[in-house]
Amino acid sequence: MFVAVYPPVPSQSLIGALLAAGHHPVPVESPADAAKKAPEHGWPAAVVEVGDDLGLALTMAAKLGSDHGVRVLLVTDRTRTADLADRDEFEDFVLTPIDSVELGIRLRRLGAAQADQDGDEVVRHRDLELNTATYQATVAGAPRDLTYMEYELLRFFAQNPGRVWSREQILSRVWGYDYFGGSRTVDVHVRRLRAKLGEERSSWISTVRSVGYRFG
Repeated sequence: MFVAVYPPVPSQSLIGALLAAGHHPVPVESPADAAKKAPEHGWPAAVVEVGDDLGLALTMAAKLGSDHGVRVLLVTDRTRTADLADRDEFEDFVLTPIDSVELGIRLRRLGAAQADQDGDEVVRHRDLELNTATYQATVAGAPRDLTYMEYELLRFFAQNPGRVWSREQILSRVWGYDYFGGSRTVDVHVRRLRAKLGEERSSWISTVRSVGYRFG
């Protein structure tokens, strides 16, 4: 899932841990920047890395929560834990050095809690079901093994049926504001999705010549 990350130049260890956990970090420099870069359905979670200024990190965490309703995971070192005992600007925290498995588990729980709060856990299209809390996909009750980005692309399509999207629009909305890959990335993932949906359902994703794709 896409995760807002503050500060705008996070540590390489944090970026590496997020990528290893299967998440897509999007650095933000302010609450306004977070709003500008937010995915279509909002941030499922945010990570705030504590630097030299604990107060600034907590202020940013609080603003992300109050302005965007985002659940925040704080990243800090063990020397700060006493200062965090009575603070409520964040939902959870992890200690450095970061364990990518722990980071992934905690972020998934925050994302699931956000989905519960939003009340929109399951996306359906015909006999397709996508559980946005668990990232499980089923077709006619049978599970489909999708990569993270295949899942995100299918969810985008299922939530926006009938409309034609250009490859550039899909790249921006699914891969994120700061993604610089080419349009061939979309074609490759569409081909894989069609194969995983199966012959009977591959036609759900139709190619619109010289434009892009339509789902439905």
